[in-house]
Amino acid sequence: MKAKIHVTLKQGILDPQGKAIEHALDSLEFKNATNVRVGKYMELDLDEKDRAKAETQVKSMCEKLLANTIIEEYQYELSA
Repeated sequence: MKAKIHVTLKQGILDPQGKAIEHALDSLEFKNATNVRVGKYMELDLDEKDRAKAETQVKSMCEKLLANTIIEEYQYELSA
């Protein structure tokens, strides 16, 4: 099973990298790009056929390692 995981900063958490990109886009005349937020995208293969077990494993991975749940939130997709 393949897991696609997106980790982003929670709303209200300062995102200096996003602000830097927003300013750079502005300087390149992309004036309509605002509220840029930067995150992480990960893909991994799980040797697991049971969807419920895979979901439990991915949640645990996110909460223990892949996301800092104090300041970040995560979403994931599972596919066969």
